[in-house]
Amino acid sequence: MGEAMTENRFQPVSGSDVPRFADIATFMRLPHVKAGDPTRADVDIGLIGVPWDGGTTNRPGARHGPRQLRDLSTMIRAVHPATGINPFKACNCADLGDAPVNPADVADALERVTAFYKQVHADHIRPLTAGGDHLVSLPILRALGRERPLAMIHFDAHTDLFDSYFGGFRYTHGTPFRRAIEEGLLDPKKVVQIGIRGTMYDGEDIEWGRAHGVRIVMIEELMERGHKAVMEEARQIVGDHPTYVSFDIDFIDPCYAPGTGTPEIGGPSTFEAQQLVRGLYGLNLVGADLVEVSPPFDPSAGTAWVGVSIMFELLCALATSELPQEN
Repeated sequence: MGEAMTENRFQPVSGSDVPRFADIATFMRLPHVKAGDPTRADVDIGLIGVPWDGGTTNRPGARHGPRQLRDLSTMIRAVHPATGINPFKACNCADLGDAPVNPADVADALERVTAFYKQVHADHIRPLTAGGDHLVSLPILRALGRERPLAMIHFDAHTDLFDSYFGGFRYTHGTPFRRAIEEGLLDPKKVVQIGIRGTMYDGEDIEWGRAHGVRIVMIEELMERGHKAVMEEARQIVGDHPTYVSFDIDFIDPCYAPGTGTPEIGGPSTFEAQQLVRGLYGLNLVGADLVEVSPPFDPSAGTAWVGVSIMFELLCALATSELPQEN
């Protein structure tokens, strides 16, 4: 956060001034700051969409997530109800638009997204991303983690540590964090995965992760120990190391968030998810993402509302990442 943040020039439009259903939708009604805009130098946190699901192996549709998330985010107000935090006063936040993608070519899409985030990183902007399937985390990490391996706290029903699909294809939404560890973008001994559950192919992904030092918290352990104990352990593991946060909407039980490609029953409630994200306050956060919202599987848009509500929780964590945790 630089001196420019005191100007607070990037304020969301109030619903008291313009109805929330009116005007062009941007993330949380923030100004859209395009590349080349001179005010971009003042942005601390950039909200970004990656409308791409070329890594999906089963139910598609997450490419439509960012647009619906933007629409639902117009209902977000400025002040956190439990902590009193106003992230828009703590930092200059803006909608940076969507990263460029190629819906017909996985390799080219990954290169385009990586190049976009390299510029965001060079501009000293911390990204808060709306996906997109979970493979979009890999090019983001290629941009943010190329100088030194990052720590990561990962909320998900799945490890996304699989090696390959269908005869050796290595880039899907089930493989991003295995690739990131192999490429030296993540320090596996500082990676914590929370909420893992569901039927398995063979468990090789979990075995591989644990063999490399990843701390995997299965859903049973999370429910038995509770969010405070699990997040305190996660905080100790990542310490003050630069940390990325990745939140797959299927972490939450599908009764609350059915609009996703790979739902798994037996997950946390939305309230429990909020409590876990609030456990991130005070960490050295370099970026975060919310992925796998698939509008075609939830015509009510309820899943997108859950998604943008979690994005606001993540935004508050990013905006207060230099402050001590509040219990």
